[in-house]
Amino acid sequence: PRMTDRRKTISPISSHDMRKRARSRIPRFAFDYVDGAAGEENAACRSRAAFTRTCLRPRILVNSESRADLSCRFLGRSWSVPFGIAPLGLPGLAWPGADLAFARAAEAFGAPYVCPTPATQTLEALRAAAPKRSMFQLYVGASPDITEDLIARAEAAGFDTLLVTADVPRPGKRLRDLRNGFGLPLRFSAGTLLDLARHPAWAIATLRHGAPRLANLAPYARPGAGARTLAQVMAAQSSGRLDWDVFGQIRRRWKGRLVLKGVLDAEDAALAAAAGADAIQVSSHGGRQLDGAPAPLDVLPAIRAAVPEGFPIALDGGVRSGEDILKAMDAGADFVFVGRPFLYAVAAYGPEGPRALFDVLANELEAAMAMTGRKDLSRG
Repeated sequence: PRMTDRRKTISPISSHDMRKRARSRIPRFAFDYVDGAAGEENAACRSRAAFTRTCLRPRILVNSESRADLSCRFLGRSWSVPFGIAPLGLPGLAWPGADLAFARAAEAFGAPYVCPTPATQTLEALRAAAPKRSMFQLYVGASPDITEDLIARAEAAGFDTLLVTADVPRPGKRLRDLRNGFGLPLRFSAGTLLDLARHPAWAIATLRHGAPRLANLAPYARPGAGARTLAQVMAAQSSGRLDWDVFGQIRRRWKGRLVLKGVLDAEDAALAAAAGADAIQVSSHGGRQLDGAPAPLDVLPAIRAAVPEGFPIALDGGVRSGEDILKAMDAGADFVFVGRPFLYAVAAYGPEGPRALFDVLANELEAAMAMTGRKDLSRG
């Protein structure tokens, strides 16, 4: 895939460059929310380190004059590339309208976009923006009624794939957010106002668009409840209620494809397959929940060995390049979801950033395939 003419003014080199540009373009509290992780951020560092120390196997004298075929099948569907956009909570903080930019970019590129429960646009609006490519991520909160209503809304909107996120029994302790006093609704201290003055493009765009809000959860808020911090707003959705019995109920309730996201243990992977999951997603929530969590890439081989042959496995966490995507697939993933880089992209370049990042990652992946002697993504 190549960048289209209308995007010639956007020429990002890599997701790392997008991160640098994002850091200079948005306020510190917004960047720290996007970039930060739980505790001392060791889990996030481990996720990256796993990719850094993993090598690909170069092969030579393989005719690569024709571009490699990046297409693949996952969850019974064909995709133009083996990667998509992971569910990203409160993305409007990175740039106003980020959710819609993600959905539209994925739809145009032929890749999946996972609409999160803590989106800043409604699931109905995001499904309309990506009618062929979107999935819905469900947080199973403390209220069974809210969970059922979210499932019913996703069903009515036309989603055919549900990702149940399993690694949020408690809110993650994210030190950067706590130190910044970050919460919803946004509160403006003298320091915050000075930070906004240093980032006028973000401030003006946010003023025009409106402050980010948890659009999918807004209908369930009681007038006057007014939980202020992000942890408090999401507390009811970061619930310990989800167990194998509840997952079984969701399996019986949901007629489409069902993915269990947040698996890091081989035994849990086998249980998920036995419980009727159509796929699992190996994920540490971007290191944003448990600081002691292992790197998804490190546990992937054991998880692959624990599930039935051919059982679909996706991975997210620590992916920053096309080479990383290929490394994950070599380790046993059938599909890869990319998270933070898409937030960096939209923060760095606005609505056109996600489309540009698709191009960057696809071109990096194709080059890596050529240099490892592959013409397509078939195994063996």
